[in-house]
Amino acid sequence: MIYDVFTLVRKEWKEMFLQRGSWKSGLLNQLVVLAVLGVFLPLQAGAHWLANPALALSWLWLPVSLTMNLVADAFAGERERHTLDTLLASRLSDQAILIGKLAAASLYGFSLAVLSMLTAAVTINVAFPAGYVQFYPLDTFPVLLAAVLLINVLMASLGGLVSLHAQTARQAFQYLSIAMLVLFVGPLLVFQFAPAGWKETMAAALAGWSTARLLSGLLVTLALLDAGFLGAARLRFQRAKLMEDI
Repeated sequence: MIYDVFTLVRKEWKEMFLQRGSWKSGLLNQLVVLAVLGVFLPLQAGAHWLANPALALSWLWLPVSLTMNLVADAFAGERERHTLDTLLASRLSDQAILIGKLAAASLYGFSLAVLSMLTAAVTINVAFPAGYVQFYPLDTFPVLLAAVLLINVLMASLGGLVSLHAQTARQAFQYLSIAMLVLFVGPLLVFQFAPAGWKETMAAALAGWSTARLLSGLLVTLALLDAGFLGAARLRFQRAKLMEDI
């Protein structure tokens, strides 16, 4: 099944870069993300960008937004182009199709996010030299990478579930845009408008937590959400039912 998943990932990436619009437009979108996350924002934040992993996570919605384009098209786009029936009639198993589609989207966003982080490290070392190589804290960097991966898996699994239900890729993208606002902006709004006493209680509770502990808690939460949405997508992916809906 691993080979089948790899084949589907390659198919998704090839279609994204060569067939679903101009490859120049796709490349421009990626360069914009790299310029913003890898150059502009680090220059604004200074060396503090590397010392505080929360900064990189807070802007993760940029590469995730490009992931949404891919995952929204995963099934709804195939249905629009009348190619879903061909895919479902292939020898590929249900698991290979679902995992391949979701892996293509999540790995794309993860790769772009990691490349942006590494570009940011280069930017900081060039713009703010300190006499030694500056990098993200080594004790939290692996956890940060895991969080980035799990966030992309979360959006891919949620997007796959939405794309399975949506009739068009545009409809799926709209639903995912709302979901992304809830995931990324919702917690900030809740905290902003929460009672002052509640904020003080939360601040006191988190004051003794190290960055590594906070990220570990985030990993556990993301892993549980990923498992839930992946399970829901697996239950929803029924080849016979999908062929009836075409």
